[in-house]
Amino acid sequence: MTAVISVKNISKCYQIGGLNPGYATFREFLAEAMAMPIRRLRRIQKSQKETIWALRDINFDMESGELVGLIGHNGAGKSTLLKILSRITVPTTGRTEVHGRIGSLLEVGTGFHPDLTGRENIFLNGTILGITRSEVRRKFDEIVAFSEIEKFIDTPVKWYSSGMYLRLAFSVAVHLDTEVLIMDEVLAVGDVSFQQKCLDRIHEIRNQGRTILFVSHSMAAVTRLCSRAILLEKGHLIADGPASEVVNDYLGSSWKVTSEREWTNLNDAPGNEVVRLRSVRVRDETGHTLTSIDIRRPLGVEIVYEVLQPGYTLTPKIELFNENGAHLFSAHDVGDEWRYRSRPIGLYSSTARIPGNFLAEGNMLASALLMSHIPETITHAQAINVVTFQVVDNQEKDSARGDFLGPITGMIRPLLNWTTEYHRIADEQLEEVISR
Repeated sequence: MTAVISVKNISKCYQIGGLNPGYATFREFLAEAMAMPIRRLRRIQKSQKETIWALRDINFDMESGELVGLIGHNGAGKSTLLKILSRITVPTTGRTEVHGRIGSLLEVGTGFHPDLTGRENIFLNGTILGITRSEVRRKFDEIVAFSEIEKFIDTPVKWYSSGMYLRLAFSVAVHLDTEVLIMDEVLAVGDVSFQQKCLDRIHEIRNQGRTILFVSHSMAAVTRLCSRAILLEKGHLIADGPASEVVNDYLGSSWKVTSEREWTNLNDAPGNEVVRLRSVRVRDETGHTLTSIDIRRPLGVEIVYEVLQPGYTLTPKIELFNENGAHLFSAHDVGDEWRYRSRPIGLYSSTARIPGNFLAEGNMLASALLMSHIPETITHAQAINVVTFQVVDNQEKDSARGDFLGPITGMIRPLLNWTTEYHRIADEQLEEVISR
């Protein structure tokens, strides 16, 4: 199958301080003349201007119908790559091949002329994409209705709020018949209800076989929407593969933690003369270490520790935080087996089991602690934010999400049992209601 997008050895170099000057006033001209000797001296001291490589040797292909997530820290090169693919800027080296028309939704200010009205910009965008005026006219009412800014469609877009601008830009991008869509932070568009409309539309587009490159800082959205992800870091392509795996690579590089931590040297392990941690990991029901888990499946946080002195009643504890640092919950082992018993010297493994359909989607950090509560509360060992894992949502509509595809707020998302009772209205009462 021929690739719809083909990126071959793309690199982009920028010259720091290399922007072209605008028109200067007479005062600025005199100031520049007076400063010229000093500037000339500095140029002698620094013979060449400093450059920065925004992208270095980027290679990847995208097939028809793929929805690929592009992730990375600020400054990783994502926006530069999008501008090259959108033909806004040219690469320093390498080449790109795009088979089909491209619709782009980049940052505010790209693609629309500020002095033209929303109506005029819709037709302008169609012309730029090579779409005939009659085709745009057929789609016009649908575009305006989707954007929900009918009242302001004949107002110059320079008077639009950023939300209004993005609503119209998204509507134009997804309704004009382009083979490739490039979307940057589409989930920043509008309120929750409009975001739901956007996500529904993205699913429709994907089902039509159109290709989408989706950029977002929401890792939950990337794993939910995309089967594949590309990770950029300091202009280099670091990972390209299944979305959940690439997202975990990204989080591991960001948080400097993974789903398993082990201390091979007992003296370096967290703890004291009573007990030391040996390992902490995230595991599934079969005992395999995991980096991501389906939101519907249970998981366990396993703590392995070595008791060095007898006579202590020890209680394992975990604390769970989401990617925003919110404390989700703390949980102690309060089971009967070891609750009031001191532990003999030896190696122990304790696992806290978290049920499926309980945590919300997203990225989690777990801390592990070992404590005594009798005769007083003492923390013997602790490893803060020691392991991470990702809760991945699904599109099969059998989780607590149901039919809703948009972002769901809240720190947990339990699947609750609902009961509904139906009380039939008598026919004469029904006629009375209808007559009103």
